[in-house]
Amino acid sequence: MIPELYLADLEAKPAALTGLASALEADDPFSGIPSRIRRVVFLGMGSSRYAARVAALRLRAAGVDAVAEYASAALSYPPSPDTLVVAISATGGSRETLDAVARVRGRSFVLALTNAPGSPVTEGADLVVPMLAGEERGGVACRTFQHTLALLLALGNRLTASGGDSPALLRRTAEATADLLERRDEWLEPAAALLDGPHGVYTIAPAEHLSSAEQSALMFREGPRRAADACETGDWAHVDVYLTKTLDYRAILFPGSRYDEQAMDWIRQRGSTVLAVGGDLPGAKAAVRYRHDDDPDVALLTETLVAELVAARWWLAQS
Repeated sequence: MIPELYLADLEAKPAALTGLASALEADDPFSGIPSRIRRVVFLGMGSSRYAARVAALRLRAAGVDAVAEYASAALSYPPSPDTLVVAISATGGSRETLDAVARVRGRSFVLALTNAPGSPVTEGADLVVPMLAGEERGGVACRTFQHTLALLLALGNRLTASGGDSPALLRRTAEATADLLERRDEWLEPAAALLDGPHGVYTIAPAEHLSSAEQSALMFREGPRRAADACETGDWAHVDVYLTKTLDYRAILFPGSRYDEQAMDWIRQRGSTVLAVGGDLPGAKAAVRYRHDDDPDVALLTETLVAELVAARWWLAQS
């Protein structure tokens, strides 16, 4: 894991997204999925599971029976011919995911979503969909997380026949990502200073964007090795509010929950520090805005870049 290369991986996001948009315009990678599918089971670990959980929630909201499982879980839905199993592994070699796929291969339709075609997760898969994120030379899943989420949204469009325009969404996301990168001299140093406390960093997001909080916290742990944890906005008042009383509590909050004000009321009372990303919140110490952040899908695919760049800054300073 190399911080300089991790930063370069982040800077390559807009070009990679544009390439994925062009690939989706040229061909539908999900056309091989049979029409008889009744249930969708996502399998993955780490950031793969973060993305899958949001995708499963969106499918359920559209009336599709869908669940995101820890690939390491011993119990899940039994395999069946009308179950679509989506095995997600950027490297294609996650042990838990390989073990889970082995239990259902030949009994469910298996789709392998990976950044490494020809890797073990593709062996025996009924359909392989490449992430097309390019090599992540920094050793941290950043572009692959973004591409996983983008492709799962495209899969959702196909399964629900929603008519969503995935290439157009990806091009808007590339513009939003480029905007954050190009203007980082304006916001990055103040954001990094605001979040740089003695008791770690906390990330808060609504259930529909929980992957953003989880991925952001992971970036702080994986790169600069800072204590960090994620929480759902409504649940925050039940599980994390207590930390604001005794810690120098510093958090990134991704707006969009009906319970934003509930959390911010406690934060204001306790004098805690919050950086809002993608929207303005009364009581937040600062906000980072970017192009198209009023589009919830663009925000979902873009907003983790703020934490990723802060993590890169801290990591580089340590090295």
